[in-house]
Amino acid sequence: MTFDQAMGFIREHGIVLSAACGPVPRMAEVIAGEPIKGSWWAHPKSHEIFRVFQQLAESPEILVCRLVDGKVTFVHRRLWPALVRLADRFEPAWLAQVYEEHTAKGHHEAHEVPYPQWVPADVLEEAKRLGAEQALSMLGPVVLPK
Repeated sequence: MTFDQAMGFIREHGIVLSAACGPVPRMAEVIAGEPIKGSWWAHPKSHEIFRVFQQLAESPEILVCRLVDGKVTFVHRRLWPALVRLADRFEPAWLAQVYEEHTAKGHHEAHEVPYPQWVPADVLEEAKRLGAEQALSMLGPVVLPK
């Protein structure tokens, strides 16, 4: 799967889990082209999955957070205003931007940018113009009140 194909899939669905099971599609399975039992790291397409995940994480159109049940989630930028509008309905940690940094020793370290520090000014402004019902309809079934 190419980066453009993965972006198109996320653009269409809006919210996609990286690999965990949940109420939205799993990107690892989309890239693999089949259901994955166990860890995607053991799948024959694990290198492709990792490459696409890295590319998605670097895209300015994608927020990587833990929106769906605390699991790593890709959220397309078109839905960011709805997230901001409904931020009080989520666990704060679920809205933090998560990213990995490759260290000089070859390790990957997880980091977070707390909400709302990652939110661009234009998204904050757009969120102010959204009603709660409109934001809820944009996000769909993944929005569960605390």
